[in-house]
Amino acid sequence: MSFTAEVKEELARVENTKACCARAELSALIRVEGTLHYTGSGRYRLEIATETAPVARKAIKLLRSTFGLTTELTVRRSVLHKSNNYLITVIHQPGLSDALQQLGILDRTLAPLYSVPPSLVKKDCCAIAYLRGTFLGGGFVADPHGDFHFELTAETEQVADDLVKLMARFDMPARVTSRRGSFAVYLKGAEPIVTFLAHVGAHRALLRTEDVRIIKEMRNDVNRLVNAETANLLKTANAAAEQVAAVRTIERSRGLDALPPALREIAALRLEYPEVSLRELGELADPPLSKSAVYHRIRRLEELAAEG
Repeated sequence: MSFTAEVKEELARVENTKACCARAELSALIRVEGTLHYTGSGRYRLEIATETAPVARKAIKLLRSTFGLTTELTVRRSVLHKSNNYLITVIHQPGLSDALQQLGILDRTLAPLYSVPPSLVKKDCCAIAYLRGTFLGGGFVADPHGDFHFELTAETEQVADDLVKLMARFDMPARVTSRRGSFAVYLKGAEPIVTFLAHVGAHRALLRTEDVRIIKEMRNDVNRLVNAETANLLKTANAAAEQVAAVRTIERSRGLDALPPALREIAALRLEYPEVSLRELGELADPPLSKSAVYHRIRRLEELAAEG
């Protein structure tokens, strides 16, 4: 099961304690997955298609408990994807037109609406329910072990913009992109995705995402430390190699015995211990020297080598 399917299964079990929230969630679900057919003389047929069984059960439950509508369920097996497709049909019946108006799918003249109904999402709890329904209908969230990515499907640019505004109310900076005639509202990065999961009630998915994020951050911190240490070691090794070369040049040109005792000691130690740092080289001196003192003596040796 994909991570998206796991999240949808968890969200499908979230109960709406208020009727207004149930309407908002159902409205979003129909907006994304529903198709409305006009059959003439003010008659309609609503179809909701989904590939997720818990979402199908949630849609049927909301239709029946909120508006008392009778539904028909057809299950078909997809040979290509080796999964079931669920088609919920709401035939024309008393209360269907009124329900579609209350859900913001049709206006009072029974003309289609193509935006998120402000009256349905006025309260924060209803706005959250609407976002939950949108995800149940056409949401995607990548497995947190990979790149953090999240999308909501929107049929029109207006709906996409409305969703962005809704998410901004809860500190989720979403953006819109177009894709093959439809629109996607997306989030990047772990923080806004975690915020979304927390608000809509996907607590199990939230904990899993947080666990993976912590492990990723720890791994990144370790990698940064290792890379920094490797860079420092390489820098030290290169510097030491240049210092050894300088001492060898002096040895060939004038001999180490011609050096003052202080420089001769450091030159000899550098040849004997070519891999150690300046601090460690100072500790080997007799008496021990500070890193600063060793540095100044090494600089003097390099200057003598440059003079030939």
